[in-house]
Amino acid sequence: MRLLLLEDVRKLGHVGDVVEVASGYARNYLLPQRLATEPTQENIQAIEERKKQAAAERAMRLKRFQDLVDQLQEQDVQVTIERAANPEGTLYGGVHEKDIADALQEQGFPIEPEHVIIDTPIRTLDNRPVTLEFTDEISTQIKLWVVREGATPDEQQSDDSGESDAGAAEPDAETVE
Repeated sequence: MRLLLLEDVRKLGHVGDVVEVASGYARNYLLPQRLATEPTQENIQAIEERKKQAAAERAMRLKRFQDLVDQLQEQDVQVTIERAANPEGTLYGGVHEKDIADALQEQGFPIEPEHVIIDTPIRTLDNRPVTLEFTDEISTQIKLWVVREGATPDEQQSDDSGESDAGAAEPDAETVE
């Protein structure tokens, strides 16, 4: 089914584009949401002004996203999220896109959950790279630390070594006797 896009639709097209889509996608999503219409000559002429406005908005949005990516890379942004975990390091919950976006917003970065790309929810204590994708062309990575509640990444490492120190303290007590 051929449709004229009235709004930008990610991974489909921009305002004013005539696209070919499945009839179910058109009937169930694009038409009810008023994102597309029938591509008549009258509709194409009516949307010309909106097409120019959308191109200007898109250029501003791309510039804003590029500035944000430059700022994230310049500051080498890292995010620390605290979660309750069992002794093996498995989280009782998970870390999701919204959690990462909220942590970045607390640091002053206008990141939305749809910008955060993770394959599956994070369920272990660890550090890992997380991709932030703003458009198909603009993306970056940040470092995510998932730590035990009440601990920082440095304390997390010392907790692991602290267990071996406790075992080393016992021989000292025997040598004092």
